[in-house]
Amino acid sequence: MTLSPVTIQITPESKPAIPSWMGEVAAFAQVLTHEGMLKTIQGQVRFARARFGHYDLIDFVAVLIGYILSGESTLLAFYERLAPFAESFMALFGRNRLPHRSTLSRFLAALDQPTVEALRARFQEDLLARNPFASLGGVFDRMGEHWLVVDVDGTRHAARQRALPRLESLPAPHRRFEAVCAPGYQGRKRGEVVRTRTVLLQTHTHQFLGTFGGPGNGDYRGELLRAIDYATKLGLSPASVLLRLDGLYGDAAPLLDVLAAGLGVIARSRDYRLLDLEVVQQALAHAPDQVSTHPESGMTRTLYDCESIPLTPTGPSVRLVVATHAATSSPAPVGIERYGTVYELFVSALPSPAFTSSDVLDLYLHRGSFETVLTDEDVEQDADRWFSHTPCGQEFCQILAQWVWNLRLELGQKLSSSELRTTEFAKATAVPPTRGGSPAPISKHPSSVTYGPAQWARPSFTGGFPGSAFPLQPDGTLRCPADRPLYPQERRPERDGSLRVLYAARSGHCRSCPLRAQCQESTATIKPRRVSAVIWPLSSSTPSDGSPTHINEPPSLPLAPMLWKDWPRCGIRRAWLKVVRSETVGLTSGSAPTQAPVTTPSENVLTRAQRAHWRLSWEQRLARNARPADAPRLFVTLHGLTATFAHAFGFELLATA
Repeated sequence: MTLSPVTIQITPESKPAIPSWMGEVAAFAQVLTHEGMLKTIQGQVRFARARFGHYDLIDFVAVLIGYILSGESTLLAFYERLAPFAESFMALFGRNRLPHRSTLSRFLAALDQPTVEALRARFQEDLLARNPFASLGGVFDRMGEHWLVVDVDGTRHAARQRALPRLESLPAPHRRFEAVCAPGYQGRKRGEVVRTRTVLLQTHTHQFLGTFGGPGNGDYRGELLRAIDYATKLGLSPASVLLRLDGLYGDAAPLLDVLAAGLGVIARSRDYRLLDLEVVQQALAHAPDQVSTHPESGMTRTLYDCESIPLTPTGPSVRLVVATHAATSSPAPVGIERYGTVYELFVSALPSPAFTSSDVLDLYLHRGSFETVLTDEDVEQDADRWFSHTPCGQEFCQILAQWVWNLRLELGQKLSSSELRTTEFAKATAVPPTRGGSPAPISKHPSSVTYGPAQWARPSFTGGFPGSAFPLQPDGTLRCPADRPLYPQERRPERDGSLRVLYAARSGHCRSCPLRAQCQESTATIKPRRVSAVIWPLSSSTPSDGSPTHINEPPSLPLAPMLWKDWPRCGIRRAWLKVVRSETVGLTSGSAPTQAPVTTPSENVLTRAQRAHWRLSWEQRLARNARPADAPRLFVTLHGLTATFAHAFGFELLATA
């Protein structure tokens, strides 16, 4: 028998392997400590309740961060994997003992709303204070204006419940999910009750901006109001922020909330009574403004662009894009079918011609990229899993999960920097001709018209700025006294042979303008400032037979392509996870620091506060589970990280041989 060159040995001694996620936990603990986030949570997110033993809120935050980073399917599996390294794990966060699972569950069940809001405020402050990207990216319209796109949508998680008998001889059943879930729309999820979580995403950096949950379908309008408040705190002008909303927010009331905040918006409307308006019916009677074909599905839609459509009978006016396509044998999943044609409505506050009707449709359909981000979140963190059976405990953990997601993006960008991508979202085009109230007459005798200088509207009776205060720019827009652009909205031939050009500003610019009282008739109006100019012909050749004269409009201005600038969606995080999960992690304990011997008193002397059982101060509560000063020093060695990364977050750099 030939002896094998390999000898496999077995020893009864147990030596558990270090979990693959321990290195990432150590890196996060160092970053949180170096950036002062742990200290901020300790000092500003406070919660005290009995039966927590000697633990404080920061101990449970450390456990939850490790649980989210680990990716373990259940809390039990996480604790079983962590048990051999519990002391080292807590030492990473400067704490001593690991709380038991039941203690963590009681903590999450006892949390109150003020504590959740305190953590949410710290999350938002940290998000605004540090930006790992050199640029936020954005979309640049055809006039060169910058917009920051924010997606708002709800994600649902369903819970299964057994069918229990309901008899008079039996007490009422107790459901564990009755506080955190309720019956509601489940989508494709299996279950009897559901919980909805509204998520905010900065589309260009793929950073989460906030999360708001509720049982059942949730309070979608109240959660949208909170999302609007978040979006207005991004450090940009509200008029430069574009919210993309799905049909859940397609009623007038949610859209009024967005417009009142001065934000840009694109939303699918489900208010199909707008189709019955006379101005919309007149637009549908004409030829379509554009025809759009989806590059992947191949669906072709004809687009009708309707300006200044009243959202409600009392206003305000919005831009309505009507998309139509032929009905098929199967019912249309979205839209309404009338006489063999399916109508889809898209409400927008985007100006024209900075965004054509096709641009509005493409930007809305691009919301599909939001679903891929939510899918990545489910795979990497599963933030919709059940952390607790109470609303506050569940939302507390989901805020931490979004914090972990954003930190992974920051660490990945610092480890291997990625470049900002620029995509031509839509090709350059020209200003489409504006459709008037009736078809323009066609002249039998072509004539050329030369126009003189524009004549601007005079000051109104309120004494506002006259039209001459808005100088014409080389790109065809006007510039208001507050240095904001006004875009051409309509070119209308008049009966006397003149040409009237109507310009309008953005609603968001006007609402926040310091000169609003001097410019508009009323500061309470939500309509933007408009300016009209009349251009008179200088010379023309008029036919002798009295037939209608054809007016040649000025040549259309070319529009730049629409550009989309963003950062890679997956590469940044996956590059970080590939390194930190595949490299070796070393855990060694040093000797305890030598200290001068302390003489122990012969008897235990109580203070007056201890004797009276006073409540402990916040500092005393925090110190109960702090790592002792005489504990052995822990050495953690992370391999594969660059020197630049080490210097950025205060790691000690180990010299290589």
